[in-house]
Amino acid sequence: MQIFQIIADAMGNLTAGGSPVFTWLGTMPGAFTQGLIWGLMAIGLYITFKILDVADLTVDGSICTGAAVCAFLLQKGYNIWISMIGAFIAGAVAGLATGLLHTFLGIPVILAGILTQLMLWSANLIILGGSMIGLSRFKYADRVLIQAESACDSPEVYRALTILLLFCAVVIGILYWFFGTRTGISLRSTGSNLEMSRAQGINTNFTKVLGLAISSGIVALSGSLLAQQQGAANINMGKGAIVVGLAAIIVGEVFCRMTSNFALKLVCVVLGAMIYWGVYQTVIFFGLPSEYLKMLSALVVAVFLGAPYIKSTYFKKRKKVKVNKNA
Repeated sequence: MQIFQIIADAMGNLTAGGSPVFTWLGTMPGAFTQGLIWGLMAIGLYITFKILDVADLTVDGSICTGAAVCAFLLQKGYNIWISMIGAFIAGAVAGLATGLLHTFLGIPVILAGILTQLMLWSANLIILGGSMIGLSRFKYADRVLIQAESACDSPEVYRALTILLLFCAVVIGILYWFFGTRTGISLRSTGSNLEMSRAQGINTNFTKVLGLAISSGIVALSGSLLAQQQGAANINMGKGAIVVGLAAIIVGEVFCRMTSNFALKLVCVVLGAMIYWGVYQTVIFFGLPSEYLKMLSALVVAVFLGAPYIKSTYFKKRKKVKVNKNA
């Protein structure tokens, strides 16, 4: 704890000068803490969006489910690790529901995710016993991994950053190992070429359901960390989660184009989330009204998603026209 206090004192002295740059720097530790939590959520989304190549909208509900289950179990006196494992299992069950709706009932995965998300809204209200469960800082300070702190001069911020970095590293390590196993390779093959995977004898329905369950489980795990960081589990905390996750993946892809290593790609996704929240905090710092932030997030995602199409469609056409004129 002493090292975190030293860092906090140093940052407090740095930001005490009143310079806008130093004041802005003082907001970054809290933003990076958020980035690491949402980076973990983006890893879960990466599994479905990039590996399975499906658009799963379960995440908007399962992140809240993870937060709700974790807060509920903590309130009942359970250990934080048991509470977080419970959150992961609850999220995995949500992903399992989406997978079964898709594979056994033939519902398109995007619609299956929406249906699961709607069911989770009611389930989350039941778990929360209302719209929110508060985690009092004084009551739960010794029972949670990270506390609801955001000030740059608090050692808890740097403690949270360290814990979250280690947490993300462990999750990335486990996923790197898993996707190198036979089951993991089958899952990746399903996303790359569905028909060829079936021809090779892979049970693609099983791999789809497994991938969706793992994805939602990781998303729910990030929700349990988010509840601790915010000091409460709220029914609305999952709204727009998929937009944040997509933004993190897209920004992260800019850094992982030069590598094919799976673990580094996941690291880049987390880095993308940290950059996203750093930019988000910077925009708030310079006074953009909060009601515009969701619109800004959507526009950023739309621009990055549409950039490859614009480049391949319009710029290539112009090139061809130039060649014909020269001929």
